[in-house]
Amino acid sequence: MKLHSIIAGAVLAASAAFTAQAETWKLAVTDVEGMERLQLEWGPFKDALESATGDSFEFFAVNSRTAAAEALRGKTVDFVVSGPAEYVVINKLTKATPLVGLGRPDYHCAIIVRADSGINVPADLKGKKVAFGDIGSTSNMLCPMQVLADHGVDPVNDLDKTHTSRNIAFEALKANDIDAIGMNAGKWVGLRAKETELPYGAFKIIARSGDLPNDMIMVGAHVPSENAAAVQSAIIENKDLIIDGITAHEENDKYIGMDLVAIKDSAYDYVRAMYSNAGYPQFDAFIGD
Repeated sequence: MKLHSIIAGAVLAASAAFTAQAETWKLAVTDVEGMERLQLEWGPFKDALESATGDSFEFFAVNSRTAAAEALRGKTVDFVVSGPAEYVVINKLTKATPLVGLGRPDYHCAIIVRADSGINVPADLKGKKVAFGDIGSTSNMLCPMQVLADHGVDPVNDLDKTHTSRNIAFEALKANDIDAIGMNAGKWVGLRAKETELPYGAFKIIARSGDLPNDMIMVGAHVPSENAAAVQSAIIENKDLIIDGITAHEENDKYIGMDLVAIKDSAYDYVRAMYSNAGYPQFDAFIGD
């Protein structure tokens, strides 16, 4: 009986020690507004994080990218899921750093024209009308502008540029009201697949980017480095569990086929170049806000 009591006491002590080591963190997602959507779309991810790390995570709803940056700066949120364009600004404002990259498959952009347009290379677009997506979007604005800059075209001064939705831009391209679209390449494939009036061969891609830097889970500068490292290791070691959590809801289908990788700030230098070539060299404010 005495031995049993000693063993039971040791187990309780070990359990208490483990509990004492567990942390409670605040978690935000930049492109999801409202607690109800957070719970619905990212609840399985939060549960997976808790299972993998042994820590507790509580959602912190933000209604904008600026709100996420302010929460990090005020130390009211600890971890944020965000995209590369948002990260570059948030890092500048708060010194938050990327922890784990969410490796999205086929995450790149393209410049699309009509095959009968006589436009064959990006330089042919100088002086012509080009449509881009949402202002500030990584794959629908910044990336295609960078692709043009990589080919010697100044996207600020060499083009008659406009910003609109991909569906409107596609209809304008079909009607010859614009000369090109710069957009997410995967979304372009989806648009083209639904086209019934013109064949695939009516359009062509004249330039593509490489794969874009990953979306990521970033960590606030106030979180102790040893805690951040522990969370990173737990996520990488349990990546299948975490990936299942992220892709459990259809709103996150863009992540199907993803991998999780440790990532560093230098991976986003290409995005910083995008900001500069789009006419925002300070990257200290969110474009379009």
